Amino acid sequence: MNVAQILKQKGREVLTIAPHHNLGHAAEMLGQRRVGAVVVADVAGMVLGILSERDIVRALGARGAAALPDAVSKHMTANPTTVGEETSVDELMRVMTEGRFRHLPVVEDGRLVGIVSIGDVVKHHVDILHHERDSLREYIASA
Repeated sequence: MNVAQILKQKGREVLTIAPHHNLGHAAEMLGQRRVGAVVVADVAGMVLGILSERDIVRALGARGAAALPDAVSKHMTANPTTVGEETSVDELMRVMTEGRFRHLPVVEDGRLVGIVSIGDVVKHHVDILHHERDSLREYIASA
């Protein structure tokens, strides 16, 4: 199983924002879409960074509401770790665990093609466990 198969199940839609937009706008986008991160990208779809809820909380904790007009580029993680569609789920989990990432942009040929969250990985594993359980029940019932 690889990242492409996860994207096939969940879809390829990615919430993006331009680096000059402000932190307040980014927070509003995250809240409206009920997601935990937004990819900062240029008009060509090149990933410049990623901004998570944690980044916003850190900015607010340090400067309060005065941070809201700041450009997203000031608080994003620049040049984030990315994965490709052919990345195995095992490698994806290793990268997410070691880097303590909850969201990873998926990039192919330098362009953003999706995003994978830790929730997507958990859903993938639960689906596998259910399939294995059902297969075992079927096997036992037919024996």
